[in-house]
Amino acid sequence: MLISARHKTSQPGATNMVIPNRKRILLVDDYEDTRDLATLTLTEYELICARNFDEGLRLAQQQDFDLYILDNWLPDRSGVELCRSIRTFDPDTPILFYSAAAYARDIREGMRAGAQAYLVKPVLPNELRQAIARLISAPRETAS
Repeated sequence: MLISARHKTSQPGATNMVIPNRKRILLVDDYEDTRDLATLTLTEYELICARNFDEGLRLAQQQDFDLYILDNWLPDRSGVELCRSIRTFDPDTPILFYSAAAYARDIREGMRAGAQAYLVKPVLPNELRQAIARLISAPRETAS
């Protein structure tokens, strides 16, 4: 795993489950139940959780991740805006939308903003694990 000079420790309030030598995922979702379920489902990864746009963006800028998982409906701004913001400094790391925003336009906007996949909640835990495994193991390409 490459650690860049911008790698920092987690911020106060962020949930951080540290597992050495594991792929790192940032999950940005305002629902505690979603964060808890992801923590239980994704035990093979180092999962860091943020509750809103600002916290998610700050963590994304300060730490290196192998995958971003974004909810599209955040309390302070949209996941699409967060995706676009992440793409300004990280064009390569895969982004997965994991959201109840299920309209075709929501999915289109998420993909156009730079995401590689979009899962509509509710999703079975195994489906989430499979989508994550595919994205993390896929060769990195710069998002457009």
